[in-house]
Amino acid sequence: MTEKTLIKNAKMVNEGATREGDLLIGNGRIAKIADSISADDSMRVIDADGAFLLPGMIDDQVHFREPGLTWKAGIWSESRAAAAGGITSFMEMPNTNPATVTLDALEEKYAIGAQKSLVNYSFYLGATNDNLDVIRSLQPGMAAGIKIFMGASTGNMLVDNQETLTGVFRDAPALIATHCEFDPLIKQNLNAALERYGHEIPLTEHPNIRSAEACYQSTQMAMSLSREFHAPLHVLHLTTAREMELFEPGPIGGKLITGEVCVHFLHFSADDYPRLGNRIKCNPAIKTAADRQALLKALQDGRLDIIATDHAPHTKDEKASTDYLKAPAGLPLVQDALLSVLELYHDGLISLEEIVNRTAHNVARRFHVADRGYLREGYWADLVIVDPEAPTEVTPQRVLSKCGWSPFEGETFRSSIVTTIVNGQPVWDAGQIVEAGSAARLQFGKQREL
Repeated sequence: MTEKTLIKNAKMVNEGATREGDLLIGNGRIAKIADSISADDSMRVIDADGAFLLPGMIDDQVHFREPGLTWKAGIWSESRAAAAGGITSFMEMPNTNPATVTLDALEEKYAIGAQKSLVNYSFYLGATNDNLDVIRSLQPGMAAGIKIFMGASTGNMLVDNQETLTGVFRDAPALIATHCEFDPLIKQNLNAALERYGHEIPLTEHPNIRSAEACYQSTQMAMSLSREFHAPLHVLHLTTAREMELFEPGPIGGKLITGEVCVHFLHFSADDYPRLGNRIKCNPAIKTAADRQALLKALQDGRLDIIATDHAPHTKDEKASTDYLKAPAGLPLVQDALLSVLELYHDGLISLEEIVNRTAHNVARRFHVADRGYLREGYWADLVIVDPEAPTEVTPQRVLSKCGWSPFEGETFRSSIVTTIVNGQPVWDAGQIVEAGSAARLQFGKQREL
């Protein structure tokens, strides 16, 4: 193992500025950043040749399907897709089989991550209507946060008991992350669609069934509970213009409540349903072009603090179902997430510095991730080299996710991921996975004072 790596001639994007220079890695951490660093024989040298050097993306919301759903995906396959996409750390959701709703199940996932992941890993503890005592027993740093499905979900993970919800917001010793959709209204909308169409509901009805109002009501409820108990709240995968009115603009510092947008909500709109069908079916639903524009504006003014994926792969056969109720919701996204967001930079809609802020800095700050998310001396060297001048054509052949498809197929991104580095070791380089064995469990500081 090479102890030192020198990255030369990079445009380093970090903490609101871009500077040209060199970065030295030693023992997995960033040892030095300077205008120029001389190489010696002990160093592996990477010439960035004027490409951008960014902190690796920290994806705070993925579904890697392990344990129990590994015919769709697994930590081995999906972490490699993440590495190819410039994602150096992930936080994985609890709706696996068994669900991650006990401390034993949580530690079993960490054991899988240690054995199989190519990038850094962490996991959420899931809330149910009957595991409040487990949530109370969680120690700081054991989980990325507490995940609450405040909307329809798989199995026993819909928390719709008001007493339990109150208890979680009052007593949870960690950050609370919510999926916000109001289930009674969704059921009402679904029943109306079934009466009209039967099971052959056209996918254009999906954003009407999982409606903007259902999102708004649930988000409003979560925010009210957060304020009542001063509980740190992170609202996941926001989709609507109306919800943006609920969030504060500006920098993340000092916010009790933060908001996240996922890459597909910035890229697609309801206008794409006739063309892509179930490939872009997800929960909450991709909504109107006007909603997409409102999300972009909220990203620009700081109402949306974090960009993530909600990577949720399903097989091609599952997605091919013509029965609305059987076709599963979710998209494989980690390999192309950062590239898709960089399209906003190419279009002049958001600066590269703000992309780094939303994909790395703010995630580290919000979740109290230790020593990651920045280009800082002493921090772990989780890095990505991006060439903004080298296009990437999205084809099925390049997909590393186990499901074997991408919603971006047929598109060409204007940038490419040249190299991804995890804890000082390349894991993706020149179009190839590198089995570095450098991944580590994410460490977290205390997220809440009770």
